[in-house]
Amino acid sequence: MDENKTQISAELSRELNLFHLTMMGLGMMIGAGVFIGIGNAMSVAGPGGVLLTFSLNGMIAILTALSYAELSSAIPKAGGAYNFARLAFGRATSFTGGWMEWFASSVAGSLYAVVFAIYTVRYFEGLDLINWIPFSTRITEKIVALLVALFFLSINYRGASETGRIGAIFTLGQTLFLIFIGAAGLFVVIKDPSRLQNLSPFLPLGWSKILITMGFTYVAFEGYEVIAQAGDEAIDPKRNLPKAMLYSVGIVTFTYVFVGFASIVAVKAGSPGVEGAVWEWIGSFKERGFGEAVSQLVPFGNFFLTLAVIFASISALNATIFSATRASYALGRDRMLPKFFASISRKRSTPWVALMFTGVLVIVVAVLLPTMDVASSASIMFLFLFFLVNLSVIKIRLNMGDELSYGFLMPMFPWPPIAAIICQGVLAVWLVHMSPVAWIIAPSWIIAGIAIYYFYSRTRTVATADEILILEEEQIVPEGEQYSITLGVANPSNALEMTRTTYFISEAKNAKVRILHMVPVPEQTPLSDAEKFMMEGKEGIVEAMLCLILRFPITTTIRYCRNIARGIIGAVRENKTDMLIMGWHGKPKGPLFRLGSTIDFILERASCNVVILKGLGNQEFKRILVPTRGGPNSALALEIAGILAEKDDAEIVSLVVKDKKSKVDSDKLSETITENPHVNPDRVKIKYVKANNPADAILEESREYDLIVMGFTRDPLIRNVTRDTLCHSVAQKCSKPMIIVKASGGISSWIRRWL
Repeated sequence: MDENKTQISAELSRELNLFHLTMMGLGMMIGAGVFIGIGNAMSVAGPGGVLLTFSLNGMIAILTALSYAELSSAIPKAGGAYNFARLAFGRATSFTGGWMEWFASSVAGSLYAVVFAIYTVRYFEGLDLINWIPFSTRITEKIVALLVALFFLSINYRGASETGRIGAIFTLGQTLFLIFIGAAGLFVVIKDPSRLQNLSPFLPLGWSKILITMGFTYVAFEGYEVIAQAGDEAIDPKRNLPKAMLYSVGIVTFTYVFVGFASIVAVKAGSPGVEGAVWEWIGSFKERGFGEAVSQLVPFGNFFLTLAVIFASISALNATIFSATRASYALGRDRMLPKFFASISRKRSTPWVALMFTGVLVIVVAVLLPTMDVASSASIMFLFLFFLVNLSVIKIRLNMGDELSYGFLMPMFPWPPIAAIICQGVLAVWLVHMSPVAWIIAPSWIIAGIAIYYFYSRTRTVATADEILILEEEQIVPEGEQYSITLGVANPSNALEMTRTTYFISEAKNAKVRILHMVPVPEQTPLSDAEKFMMEGKEGIVEAMLCLILRFPITTTIRYCRNIARGIIGAVRENKTDMLIMGWHGKPKGPLFRLGSTIDFILERASCNVVILKGLGNQEFKRILVPTRGGPNSALALEIAGILAEKDDAEIVSLVVKDKKSKVDSDKLSETITENPHVNPDRVKIKYVKANNPADAILEESREYDLIVMGFTRDPLIRNVTRDTLCHSVAQKCSKPMIIVKASGGISSWIRRWL
């Protein structure tokens, strides 16, 4: 009890407004990468390659920023990609995501510390101010990197407001310097238009080189990740997180292109020391190319360059430490790592243990390891993370879109994340041209994380509010090849009326039966109180079990969930169910659902055969109507009708409504009837009716029958949005007992519906 109280009272403070969040994103993006990247990009892809590299990377970054914005608005808490992956794919994938996130941000921080040290030491050496230090330049740089890392670790310890305030100051300073450089380049072009000749030839080495430069510099567009990490500390996160992400990507893309253009036009062709094409001269300096260009653009160019790099490095260092700390804090919070990672300072309200371990990682890499290769590994991991987030946004929107409260929804879903996935996959593969070592380091870190999860985290992690958990399970049936039926029971009132049909189907299939009840615990109720909502489900399970247990192997399961439909789909998939049987009261809960949010969801997404029962009671049926349009659903409808007809000695009429769109093959229908082992052909009659409106014809015909068994209509998804399907129209208006069936169609059916 004391531990729970401590966890409730120890929370991160909400102190970051929209300005702070935007500056944190900019600070993580406008780091050393852009300064190092301009010269390298120009040497590989030419002057046009620099501009296209930043422009195209900005477009790809916007696509992923849309995914981050949508998910952060719905799940605004520390953890970023780790939280998104856990909700979409479960614990193992989310741990791997959080593990990569922690490493990538930490190593990026070490890179920024080293770059700060290199430029600072070299500048002061040029002024003869540090010649008295009795160390080599390399050791001096490592000492400075250590000191600046410790300085910003202390700032992060002081709290989110200090982190945001200090980071905002440095970020604002570096952004103003870069805009000043870009404006100076524009002024030079207006004064001397001949400088535009530096852009010719635009792509001297071809388009293919741009992929290399894009992969190397893409790490400079990762700032929305640190914004996502601030979910627990942001003011009004549902509004401010998406805004900050989109603002920061837009600002940084404009700034990069502006500064890249200024670098190209900064040098006058044929001036002293400039040999050959200007872009070749700048590119020959590699990472120092940007500095050489700026030194010729404005007076005191080296001073302004050093100042800009210092501001950029420390603001990026500040942001990456914040991001890495929140990633490891989230892992500790959910016990993926030892729980002391989630310890929060009572005085500062900061995750001090997570910060300490992040600091160790940053310092070790900065002082001991070859930073550039590890930084390339960080770039690959960021691409992997963004790949995972784009997959997560698609799965979460499709599976949980009706149960999350979104503050922002991306336009043209799902095309932005799909496009981003393709582009990021190409860039990740192309990074091998820059650093083959990165493709050794990155997989090694991921493999280590997977080992930690399976040997430590898997058995210790705590449940989150979004997970589906088994609360009670009894009479487990041994695994085997026996046909498996899951009976979904909601309450005692409808348990018995479903039992008769389930009994007949299970007997015909020689099946084992799992009786399932989902406990829909309200959002505001903690997991510890889930058992209070179990009693009604237990009564329903007992009612059904008493009727079935003497004849069939029975398993009873009660599960906790936030959303019934998602819980049922998960149980069906996990238990490899062959058929799901459920009841339906016949009244949709809102205008967005045709048969109800649960039934609609299950019919669309269930991977097994589905049988939905409406108003059957325990009566016998002497005349059964089966409307037929052909296909697997009609075949399953005839099978279910055949099973019930055999028990009740009933007549089956297969109704074919011929309209302008009708494509029913009579011979194939007769073949389906004769080949189905559960259908007695002597009981089945085929009736043809001509009508312009099939739904009205079926409803008119149904007046003469005791039961209607109908296959779920598989219209394309876009058509379903604009109008009801035939099945929906009949089901909503039919007053007779009814069974709706959907046959498992596999992946090919899913692809056909989307295409």
